[in-house]
Amino acid sequence: MTLAVRAARTSDIPAITRIYAHAVEHGTASFELTPPDQTEMARRMNDLVGRGFPYIAAELDGALAGYAYAGPYRARPAYRLTVEDSVYIAPDIQRRGVGRTLLNALIEAAATGGFRQMIAVIGDSTKEAASIGLHEAAGFRHVGILQDVGFKHGRWLDSVLMQRALGDGGATEP
Repeated sequence: MTLAVRAARTSDIPAITRIYAHAVEHGTASFELTPPDQTEMARRMNDLVGRGFPYIAAELDGALAGYAYAGPYRARPAYRLTVEDSVYIAPDIQRRGVGRTLLNALIEAAATGGFRQMIAVIGDSTKEAASIGLHEAAGFRHVGILQDVGFKHGRWLDSVLMQRALGDGGATEP
């Protein structure tokens, strides 16, 4: 098993779209109800990359195994140094360390890019949620739960908020 992390490319969009569509249709990581098409996924990637946010991909034995990106946490200017992370793994490759590798690479890329805080907004509060464990292992701490804020797959969903400092975090001015 050879896992390589690199910047995501436009040629990855078909695989990224398939991975995300599965997450939308079958999971709670995204609160979208209808998967976007390739044109929309390319627009989203190009928007983030064009604004200096990291967008990375993991290849496992030459095939796209997952992707991750950081985007703005909130639109107001005071939040400009805080990002929200997103990590999506191909369903047949989950629980093999790809998510951990991608999240750690994303943390490094965001810190290198000058961002100071990373927020995880996890779409379910069940303690078994793999995303919670993944973020805990990467140094995130629980900062709150928004209860019953999404309705998907016939049930109410919480959003778990986790946070991790990047670089100096809030210890120094930017």
